[in-house]
Amino acid sequence: MKERAGELRDLSNEELQAKAAELKKEMFNLRFQQAMGQIENPMRLRLLRKEIARAKTILKEKYGRA
Repeated sequence: MKERAGELRDLSNEELQAKAAELKKEMFNLRFQQAMGQIENPMRLRLLRKEIARAKTILKEKYGRA
């Protein structure tokens, strides 16, 4: 599920925004599971945080050029 920056750069702005929203939703669900003590893979939180940051960074790069 981890995507490289090059793969994310190939997506359109709308697709990147949708991807970031999807990742944020998953992050919310994992945080809820963590609060309830039911999280299966706590490292997934860290990976999601980095993926969200990667998507946001690429969005800013694209908006800066446009």
